[in-house]
Amino acid sequence: MIFADKLIQLRKKNAWSQEELAEKMNVSRQSVSKWEGAQSVPDLDKVLQLARIFGVSTDYLLKDELGEEEYVADAHEPDRQGVRRITMEEANEFLAAKSKTAKPIALGVFMCVLSPICLLLLGAASEQPQFNISENLAGGIGLIVLFILVAAAVAIFISCGAKTGHFEFLDTEEIETEYGVSGMVRERMARYKETYTRDCIIGTCVCILSPIPLITSAFITENDFFIVIALSITIILAGIGAFLFTVSGINHASMQKLLEEGEYSREAKHKSKRTGAIGTVYWLVIVAAYLGYSFYTESWNNSWIIWPVAGVIFAALMTLCGAFMKKEK
Repeated sequence: MIFADKLIQLRKKNAWSQEELAEKMNVSRQSVSKWEGAQSVPDLDKVLQLARIFGVSTDYLLKDELGEEEYVADAHEPDRQGVRRITMEEANEFLAAKSKTAKPIALGVFMCVLSPICLLLLGAASEQPQFNISENLAGGIGLIVLFILVAAAVAIFISCGAKTGHFEFLDTEEIETEYGVSGMVRERMARYKETYTRDCIIGTCVCILSPIPLITSAFITENDFFIVIALSITIILAGIGAFLFTVSGINHASMQKLLEEGEYSREAKHKSKRTGAIGTVYWLVIVAAYLGYSFYTESWNNSWIIWPVAGVIFAALMTLCGAFMKKEK
């Protein structure tokens, strides 16, 4: 692989545009474009700077026969003020904690998804004379089970959050990793890739196929109770998909955080600080508007429409904010 191809690959792995890389290198975008187009080669100082930025060896950049990335850390680069350095011990501790809490958190998500099933089943059973269950009793038991499951899930979330709380800065702050950390994390990510891909495929397929029991029941019976049973199976399947997504997502994201890639790149962290504040203010305003409108009009049955409309507007607002920040930059 030639230098130009390696440069393109490394830049895209860090989710940087040519303009962003040019800014970090203190050169023009045209220079980066020529490097990637094999129209020119940077001088030695720029090659050393590229090696420091991407955390790879100069041999990897310059020698075409080296196809595997050699990740190193620049021991001569001084610590940037206010930037935390992650040691090998801290990185291993963080990855171990995330791996340990991934399944409990996924279980909590699964419990939340399943929480309304009891209420649905008992509600449907109360309408069947053979079960002899009153509507009030069915609703009461169903709500109690729902609240118990949600409370247990929240307890799991809080407990797991406490175990990794001291690493929250990885979500928002820039970091530097000591020698060997990036290489170790990338090696783990490479080993986990097959598992991550498999879980995502299975989770996606399960979620896509989850409505089949409900659709099938609608064709073979008009009995509301059996339809609710089919709906419960659909919810369980969706919960299984959510479980797989959560486990694989937590483990994969933990490695991205240490490598500052994807949603945890430095650019994304800078954006999240601004969009996070905007989002908080936006949803506080929406909640106030919802409560004010509902109490004033006493139209609680209709005021729910505020939430889906607000969600669509929020997505558009975040898109506009991203466009403005990119233009500003």
